[in-house]
Amino acid sequence: MTLSIAHVTFDCNDAAALAGFWSELLDKPVDPDANAYFATVGRGCDASPTLMFIQVSDKNPGKNVIHLDLHTEDLPTQIDHAVSLGAKRIGDFDEYGMRWATLADPEGNLFDIGAD
Repeated sequence: MTLSIAHVTFDCNDAAALAGFWSELLDKPVDPDANAYFATVGRGCDASPTLMFIQVSDKNPGKNVIHLDLHTEDLPTQIDHAVSLGAKRIGDFDEYGMRWATLADPEGNLFDIGAD
């Protein structure tokens, strides 16, 4: 037997709002019945794992040690798009033959957008 990734889960303050951000960023629908307590994005859309958002009262403070790495052919446009949706640009990097920007979603969860 093997394991597979079922969901990438975000602990958050407002599940529907944060799902809306990621839905717009990834151009995938928020699944029906999203609310402030629970929401998902991309269930059944393709081979990617579903993003799941759950309201919690004790969100971990500080830097998250696991984050999403997104890839694009048009780095500046996608970074601008993320920022226009409410992301905060944290830093830009050019290392190991890759270029990427680290951003934070509206609730402070870090993610990277990179290009070759």
